[in-house]
Amino acid sequence: MVYIPIDIEKAVIKECNRRRYSPRTAKAYLFWISKFLKFCKKDASRISKKDVRLFLESMSEKDKAGSTMNVAHMALRFLFQEVLDKKMWIDIKYSKVPKKLPVVLSKEEIIKLINSIKNEKQRLMISLLYGSGMRVSELVDLKIKDLNVSKGYGFIRNGKGGKDRLFIIPKSLKAELSKLSESKDNESNLFLSQKNRKYNIATIRTILKDASKNSNIKKNAHPHTLRHSFATHLIENGYSVNEVQAMLGHKSPETTMIYLHISSPTMINIKSPLDHLWQ
Repeated sequence: MVYIPIDIEKAVIKECNRRRYSPRTAKAYLFWISKFLKFCKKDASRISKKDVRLFLESMSEKDKAGSTMNVAHMALRFLFQEVLDKKMWIDIKYSKVPKKLPVVLSKEEIIKLINSIKNEKQRLMISLLYGSGMRVSELVDLKIKDLNVSKGYGFIRNGKGGKDRLFIIPKSLKAELSKLSESKDNESNLFLSQKNRKYNIATIRTILKDASKNSNIKKNAHPHTLRHSFATHLIENGYSVNEVQAMLGHKSPETTMIYLHISSPTMINIKSPLDHLWQ
């Protein structure tokens, strides 16, 4: 007999926490599970794969995007398989997520962006975000104890997927990071607001948005744009996909391969076959 938790929401949250899923993932799963339960209007013990199919088909009829359909599908599969311990395999066709190339700032745009930030701490945060390739959530959670400034590296603890990984500290930022770290407790966050609290991710987005405006950059620059730019510029500077994959903490090299498509061909020494005709 299948175990049905009394409180589905608490059970979902508990299982997400156990698997060290991000709060964003847990929130998305809860949203679609709640939508699904309202749709089928049944007790959890009576829901079936047919209900899932009908729900997804109703979403498809409303022209929901492929990415949205995928998240809903994953949420319901999580509910069935991980929370309710039921087998579920739904073979439903919906539009795939279009593969768009990420927005990347040029090296000149990165210089303009950083130079436009007058506040020293804010400029250091944005510089480290680009210079290390870390995610903005990892930046705001970074602690003093995770830095080894003198040796030029640090550790991301409990990153995406619950993994730890190493990141590089740019030589040009060592002096500023050492100065910022020296007066703080080892357990303290590296970057703290004026109220001595951990920075909010929305604040970092605002800093970057204002910097983009002040430097007259027309591209839609957000924190993850700096991560894309970091990876692309590493490829352009001659580093291998495997090396960049390790720096980004990607599971698969296929995820990192996208940066090959947006790197400057001249920087990665790719010559057109036409040029070889005249040699």
